[in-house]
Amino acid sequence: MNRRDFIAALGGAAVAWPPGANAQQAGRIRQVAALWPFNEGDADAQAVLAAFREGLHDFGWAALRIESRWSGGDIERTHALASELVAQSPDVIFAYFNAQLGPLARATRSIPIVFVGASDPVGAGYIASLAHPGGNITGFTLYEPTLAGKWLGLLKEVAPRTSRIALLINPDTAVVHGTLYSQAFEAAAASAGIEAKTANVYSPSDIEAAIGSLGKQPGSGLIVAPDTFSEVNGDLIVAQVARHRVPAVYAISRFATRGGLMSYGPNTPDAVRRAASYVDRILRGEKPADLPVQAPVKFDLVVNLKTARALGLAVPESFLLRADQVIE
Repeated sequence: MNRRDFIAALGGAAVAWPPGANAQQAGRIRQVAALWPFNEGDADAQAVLAAFREGLHDFGWAALRIESRWSGGDIERTHALASELVAQSPDVIFAYFNAQLGPLARATRSIPIVFVGASDPVGAGYIASLAHPGGNITGFTLYEPTLAGKWLGLLKEVAPRTSRIALLINPDTAVVHGTLYSQAFEAAAASAGIEAKTANVYSPSDIEAAIGSLGKQPGSGLIVAPDTFSEVNGDLIVAQVARHRVPAVYAISRFATRGGLMSYGPNTPDAVRRAASYVDRILRGEKPADLPVQAPVKFDLVVNLKTARALGLAVPESFLLRADQVIE
């Protein structure tokens, strides 16, 4: 059993309850609110919602009421929906990513909040420490700063002629104003002899301009940092990268399945199912302050061979053997 499997098994043992346990208390239907960054009709959005529902159902909450709100990545709408959900006084609130957690954390200090994807919850002031959150917030991180070096290494492995790499990020929506990955990214680039650049983007037109500029410079590559902004503008980013023939690596698998070259990052449905275990424990009486924030245990490497061929890239066989999914 490897380290990740051991941690996952240990976490599962800590939250295991007798099969068929009746999760409803005194006949009252419990309510969980959820704030998502997607558009409701998005297929990937429905997939993570389904994972959340399935996770809760597995813990016996068959009749649980889930009030979901979909912000579509709009910052002002996210704040309004956060206030709306808090006003309903649900038993627990689920937050997806930093952009959703921030408004919810400011709106309530009493309703328990379980998050997925807050990359630096201590630095952002949401919790006191990972081991002892100490307030009404706990959850599961997804992305660590060191992943920036991993993304750069993967891109260089598939596109060895890359000499210049840009990190695409929106400081308004990314954690720590977009600086979380900068140090690791710059250190990895310097070690590999690659020119590093941070491309700050705030709108779709900024995305087009940034990627267009890279396309005019031979040897350019792109890392798309994970946050709500890149999620919402994913199709545009993939289209512009294809148009300007820029090799790119993404943190979220949906980019690769929709035409991006490759992705490497945590398996988000798995993280959402794990978050359901914390919602279950809180509904049963435990406090967020006592539930340690956990790191992801399952990562996926996805490569799109069709896109690689379109870019004239020959993906090494050793790389394909390591991939969790190869898209033909």
